[in-house]
Amino acid sequence: MESYVLRVWLPDRPGALGAVASRIGAVKGDVVGIEILETGAGQAVDELVVQLPEATLVDLLVNEVRQVDGVEVEEVPPVGPDGHDPRRDTLVTAARLVAAPTRSELLAVVRDQAPRSLSATWVAVVDVEQGTTLVAGAGAPTDGWLGAFVHGASTAASLSGNDSTQSDVIWAGLEGCGLALVAGRDRIAWRDRGRRQGDALADIVALRWVELPDDL
Repeated sequence: MESYVLRVWLPDRPGALGAVASRIGAVKGDVVGIEILETGAGQAVDELVVQLPEATLVDLLVNEVRQVDGVEVEEVPPVGPDGHDPRRDTLVTAARLVAAPTRSELLAVVRDQAPRSLSATWVAVVDVEQGTTLVAGAGAPTDGWLGAFVHGASTAASLSGNDSTQSDVIWAGLEGCGLALVAGRDRIAWRDRGRRQGDALADIVALRWVELPDDL
C-alpha cells in the first residue's frame, strides 16, 4: 500500500466530507486519518491520510475527488517511510529543543527538526535588529531576503496586528530574544493550524534561548 496526504478545500456543509470519502473509496483508497486545518467563510481545509493499492492511482484519485461539487485538491504529497504523524513529530521536536545543551545546538534542532513538525520546506531564525540569519535550512531564501521579510512583517504587525493572510512564508517573534522564527513552504499556503504551531514552537525556542549559555 502507498500512503499520501490529500489536502482538500471543500464546502463547510454536511455531507461534503462523506462525498470526498466516497470518491476515495471508488479508486480503492482507504482514509486512515483526517485533520481539519482551517474553517471559515463557508469553506474548510482538511488533510486526509489516504492509502492506495499502488502509486499509479494518484492521478485517478485527484480526478475523482475533484468531481465532488465545490471541492479542490491543493496537494497530494506522499507519506515518508516512517509514516505521517504530525503530533509525534511535534513532540519529538519539543523534546529535542528542551534537551539542547547550548544555543548553537538549539538552532540546529530548529533547522533540522522543526520543518518536519511544521510540514515546512525550510525554517530559519533571524536577528530582527541586525537583519542577519543565525540559522537556515536548505532551500531558505538569502539572508538579505529573510532580514527584509522579518523587518517588513514585524512593522506591519505593529501597525495592524499580526498578518493572517494566506502566504507560503510565516514568522513568529521569539519574545525577549530579539529574534524571529521564519518558515516557508513551496507554493503551499499556510493555514491557521500551521500558524498556531509556528507560534507555539517560537515560544519554546524563546524560553530555551534565555536559559542556555551563549556559545555563538
